Amino acid sequence: MKCPFCEHPDTKVIDSRHTEDGHAIRRRRECEKCSRRFTTYEKIEEVVLMVIKKDGSRETFDRNKIMSGIVKACEKRPVSVSDMEKIVDEIERGLNNMMEKEVSSTFIGELIMDKLKDLDEVAYVRFASVYRQFTDINTFISEIENLLGSKKK
Repeated sequence: MKCPFCEHPDTKVIDSRHTEDGHAIRRRRECEKCSRRFTTYEKIEEVVLMVIKKDGSRETFDRNKIMSGIVKACEKRPVSVSDMEKIVDEIERGLNNMMEKEVSSTFIGELIMDKLKDLDEVAYVRFASVYRQFTDINTFISEIENLLGSKKK
Protein backbone atom coordinates (compact mmCIF):
# COMPACT_ATOMS: atom_id res chain seq x y z
CA MET A 1 0.00 0.00 0.00
CA LYS A 2 1.41 3.34 -1.05
CA CYS A 3 1.59 6.10 1.58
CA PRO A 4 -0.94 8.87 0.72
CA PHE A 5 1.40 11.50 2.21
CA CYS A 6 4.85 10.76 0.78
CA GLU A 7 3.89 8.06 -1.76
CA HIS A 8 6.48 5.64 -0.39
CA PRO A 9 5.51 2.14 -1.58
CA ASP A 10 6.02 0.33 1.75
CA THR A 11 3.69 0.60 4.72
CA LYS A 12 3.07 -1.73 7.61
CA VAL A 13 -0.22 -2.78 9.13
CA ILE A 14 -0.54 -1.79 12.79
CA ASP A 15 -4.10 -2.98 13.43
CA SER A 16 -6.82 -4.85 11.49
CA ARG A 17 -10.49 -5.10 12.41
CA HIS A 18 -13.73 -6.01 10.71
CA THR A 19 -16.15 -3.13 10.37
CA GLU A 20 -19.40 -3.36 12.35
CA ASP A 21 -21.38 -4.49 9.31
CA GLY A 22 -18.82 -7.20 8.59
CA HIS A 23 -18.49 -6.22 4.93
CA ALA A 24 -15.08 -4.58 5.13
CA ILE A 25 -11.78 -4.70 6.96
CA ARG A 26 -10.40 -1.56 8.59
CA ARG A 27 -6.62 -1.37 8.71
CA ARG A 28 -4.43 1.16 10.51
CA ARG A 29 -1.19 1.55 8.60
CA GLU A 30 2.10 3.33 9.15
CA CYS A 31 4.46 4.51 6.45
CA GLU A 32 7.94 3.05 6.84
CA LYS A 33 9.52 6.23 5.46
CA CYS A 34 7.64 9.22 6.96
CA SER A 35 6.07 7.32 9.92
CA ARG A 36 2.65 8.93 9.35
CA ARG A 37 -0.38 6.81 10.05
CA PHE A 38 -3.54 6.39 8.02
CA THR A 39 -6.57 4.13 7.77
CA THR A 40 -7.62 2.00 4.82
CA TYR A 41 -10.77 -0.01 4.26
CA GLU A 42 -10.81 -3.20 2.26
CA LYS A 43 -14.23 -4.14 1.00
CA ILE A 44 -14.93 -7.82 0.72
CA GLU A 45 -15.85 -8.56 -2.87
CA GLU A 46 -19.11 -10.41 -3.12
CA VAL A 47 -20.70 -12.25 -6.00
CA VAL A 48 -23.29 -10.13 -7.80
CA LEU A 49 -26.68 -11.54 -6.90
CA MET A 50 -29.41 -11.40 -9.52
CA VAL A 51 -33.08 -11.39 -8.55
CA ILE A 52 -35.55 -13.19 -10.82
CA LYS A 53 -38.77 -11.22 -10.70
CA LYS A 54 -42.26 -12.67 -11.04
CA ASP A 55 -42.41 -11.68 -14.73
CA GLY A 56 -39.15 -13.55 -15.42
CA SER A 57 -37.00 -10.44 -15.79
CA ARG A 58 -33.76 -10.13 -13.84
CA GLU A 59 -32.21 -7.26 -11.91
CA THR A 60 -29.35 -6.91 -9.48
CA PHE A 61 -30.11 -7.38 -5.80
CA ASP A 62 -30.79 -4.08 -4.05
CA ARG A 63 -30.95 -4.11 -0.25
CA ASN A 64 -32.56 -0.65 -0.35
CA LYS A 65 -35.69 -2.16 -1.92
CA ILE A 66 -35.98 -4.59 0.98
CA MET A 67 -35.46 -1.81 3.50
CA SER A 68 -38.06 0.36 1.77
CA GLY A 69 -40.68 -2.40 1.95
CA ILE A 70 -39.92 -3.10 5.58
CA VAL A 71 -40.07 0.60 6.49
CA LYS A 72 -43.50 0.91 4.85
CA ALA A 73 -44.77 -2.19 6.67
CA CYS A 74 -43.45 -0.94 10.02
CA GLU A 75 -44.72 2.61 9.65
CA LYS A 76 -46.29 3.88 12.90
CA ARG A 77 -45.29 0.64 14.65
CA PRO A 78 -42.97 0.32 17.66
CA VAL A 79 -40.12 -1.05 15.53
CA SER A 80 -36.74 0.65 15.62
CA VAL A 81 -34.71 1.43 12.53
CA SER A 82 -31.91 -0.74 13.92
CA ASP A 83 -34.31 -3.72 14.10
CA MET A 84 -35.31 -3.10 10.48
CA GLU A 85 -31.66 -2.83 9.41
CA LYS A 86 -30.90 -6.03 11.29
CA ILE A 87 -33.54 -7.87 9.24
CA VAL A 88 -32.09 -6.52 5.99
CA ASP A 89 -28.57 -7.49 7.09
CA GLU A 90 -29.69 -11.01 8.03
CA ILE A 91 -31.48 -11.49 4.72
CA GLU A 92 -28.57 -10.15 2.68
CA ARG A 93 -26.06 -12.26 4.61
CA GLY A 94 -28.24 -15.36 4.21
CA LEU A 95 -28.58 -14.82 0.46
CA ASN A 96 -24.83 -14.31 0.07
CA ASN A 97 -24.11 -17.43 2.13
CA MET A 98 -26.27 -19.47 -0.24
CA MET A 99 -23.59 -18.87 -2.88
CA GLU A 100 -26.25 -18.72 -5.59
CA LYS A 101 -25.96 -16.30 -8.48
CA GLU A 102 -29.72 -15.98 -8.89
CA VAL A 103 -32.62 -16.05 -6.46
CA SER A 104 -36.33 -15.49 -6.99
CA SER A 105 -38.09 -12.42 -5.66
CA THR A 106 -40.69 -14.80 -4.23
CA PHE A 107 -38.04 -16.45 -2.06
CA ILE A 108 -36.83 -13.06 -0.82
CA GLY A 109 -40.40 -11.98 -0.06
CA GLU A 110 -40.97 -15.12 2.01
CA LEU A 111 -37.76 -14.46 3.96
CA ILE A 112 -38.92 -10.92 4.71
CA MET A 113 -42.32 -12.15 5.88
CA ASP A 114 -40.72 -14.77 8.16
CA LYS A 115 -38.58 -12.09 9.79
CA LEU A 116 -41.48 -9.63 10.13
CA LYS A 117 -43.73 -12.30 11.64
CA ASP A 118 -41.27 -12.64 14.53
CA LEU A 119 -40.73 -8.89 14.85
CA ASP A 120 -44.20 -7.36 14.56
CA GLU A 121 -47.39 -9.14 13.50
CA VAL A 122 -49.10 -5.99 12.21
CA ALA A 123 -46.08 -5.18 10.04
CA TYR A 124 -46.15 -8.78 8.82
CA VAL A 125 -49.81 -8.54 7.75
CA ARG A 126 -49.18 -5.18 6.08
CA PHE A 127 -46.24 -6.54 4.12
CA ALA A 128 -48.08 -9.75 3.22
CA SER A 129 -51.11 -7.79 2.00
CA VAL A 130 -49.01 -5.92 -0.54
CA TYR A 131 -46.64 -8.77 -1.36
CA ARG A 132 -49.36 -11.37 -1.87
CA GLN A 133 -51.70 -8.79 -3.40
CA PHE A 134 -54.68 -9.34 -1.14
CA THR A 135 -57.79 -8.45 -3.10
CA ASP A 136 -60.52 -8.60 -0.45
CA ILE A 137 -61.22 -8.80 3.26
CA ASN A 138 -61.52 -12.59 3.17
CA THR A 139 -57.88 -12.88 2.12
CA PHE A 140 -56.91 -10.69 5.09
CA ILE A 141 -59.01 -12.80 7.46
CA SER A 142 -57.48 -16.00 6.10
CA GLU A 143 -53.94 -14.68 6.61
CA ILE A 144 -54.72 -13.53 10.15
CA GLU A 145 -56.26 -16.94 10.94
CA ASN A 146 -53.06 -18.61 9.65
CA LEU A 147 -51.00 -16.27 11.82
CA LEU A 148 -53.11 -17.02 14.90
CA GLY A 149 -53.00 -20.76 14.14
CA SER A 150 -49.20 -20.74 13.93
CA LYS A 151 -49.00 -18.92 17.29
CA LYS A 152 -51.05 -21.65 19.03
CA LYS A 153 -48.58 -24.36 17.99
